[in-house]
Amino acid sequence: ITTTYNDPQIVRLPIKKPTYIFLIFAVVLGTDTRGDSRLITYDEAKPRPSNALVQNWIRFNGPYDNATTKDTSIALDKNKFKIKKIWELSKGEGYASPAIFNNHLILFHLENGFEIIESRDAETGKIRWSHKYPAEYRDRYGYSNGPRASPLIWDGCVYAHGVTAWLTCLELETGKLLWERDLKKEFLIPDYFFGKGSNPIVSANSLILNIGGQKNDCVAGFDLKNGKTLWITKDAWGASYSSPVKAKINGRDTCIFFTGGESRPPTGGLLILDSETGQKLARFPWRSKMYESANASPPVVVSQNRVFISECYEKGGVLVEFDENFSPKIIWHKPELNVHWMTPIYHEGLIFGVSGRHQRGAAVFCVEAKTGLIRWKERVIWKDTINDQVLNLELFRGSILKINDYYLALSEIGSLILLNMDENGWNLLGKQQLFFAPGTWTLPALSNGLLYVMQNEKDRMSGMEPRVLCFDLRKP
Repeated sequence: ITTTYNDPQIVRLPIKKPTYIFLIFAVVLGTDTRGDSRLITYDEAKPRPSNALVQNWIRFNGPYDNATTKDTSIALDKNKFKIKKIWELSKGEGYASPAIFNNHLILFHLENGFEIIESRDAETGKIRWSHKYPAEYRDRYGYSNGPRASPLIWDGCVYAHGVTAWLTCLELETGKLLWERDLKKEFLIPDYFFGKGSNPIVSANSLILNIGGQKNDCVAGFDLKNGKTLWITKDAWGASYSSPVKAKINGRDTCIFFTGGESRPPTGGLLILDSETGQKLARFPWRSKMYESANASPPVVVSQNRVFISECYEKGGVLVEFDENFSPKIIWHKPELNVHWMTPIYHEGLIFGVSGRHQRGAAVFCVEAKTGLIRWKERVIWKDTINDQVLNLELFRGSILKINDYYLALSEIGSLILLNMDENGWNLLGKQQLFFAPGTWTLPALSNGLLYVMQNEKDRMSGMEPRVLCFDLRKP
């Protein structure tokens, strides 16, 4: 039974038989009864402002699928950027970001050969329930072995797509298993370079996923309530590590996928599908000729018929326009705008992103969406004093979250910085070194005035193992 905890601590408890039966029942449903030994509490979050606009963070890239939020319960100020840590929780392996709905926080990670989906109180970090199943995966390049795709919360359910393509649906309130599918076995999905990393998205009555099966099963829609396959979009392009987005293109509801996983020869590109039926509306090839390449950066919709995509290894960035028949046309192409995995942000005619295949030399850019004119492209560098040492720090291949008029950026080693950015350049408003840990490639999540940051590797400064940290950004 994949949902059962085989926990020797529970077996050894000196309890009476009726209580023992109750505990086993709770564990089978996925409820963790072992306490919160992984949780460290530092403080309580400030009360939320009563008139604040609060937004949930139900999936990767937030409420609008574009790494932006309009949450107004927060206070960001260049003179008050010493954000307060509320709690932290140790976690296993993986790069998934949390999903938050009201006061439910869903964490997805791998530990001791099991992928774990757990619900926590979003303000306190305290456990609500936990569900796990075996997941045998070893990253061939030595990266983390845990899930790459982030959980999704929708209509009282939690959906999680694991590193071995195991798809799970749980009840949000209780953690009860509603359905599960072994997509790797069913669709003959290969491991790809770094395991399965497709983020699911909901549209109409379907949970939609870039599955990348070996029989040209490229994208599939699954029934939200029972998991049955509703439709399959056939295409030879495999599953990438890019997250899909929903958008109206030429007035039609669509789902947009930037495909391209491991294949010989390398193939992939942009697919635009009807969001209800999976009908293929447009196909635009965009993939490096290098075998070791994989598309990972999400597409960015900049108008009702224009989409920006970028691959890291050769081709770089391109703006594509689709006419009324969904025929693609390149508006401009900039090889130097080679985004690796972060989500570029579109705002008032400008696209902001981070280019660079490697850590060294990565740079933030600003480009005019209409013309392709690169207004600036610079490394974001600053000095900081930590433990009486002056350090030269850098954003490197960081992630950027837009919060109203500010940009909050997280470097790939754990530096959190507050920026102003416009067509004239960038200005550093505040900085805080959260930890020194490589592999910090997960976009922070923000909901209800609380910021959640994923530390995916051991902190070289404190020795702390991987964890999720919660910070209070609420107005006083």
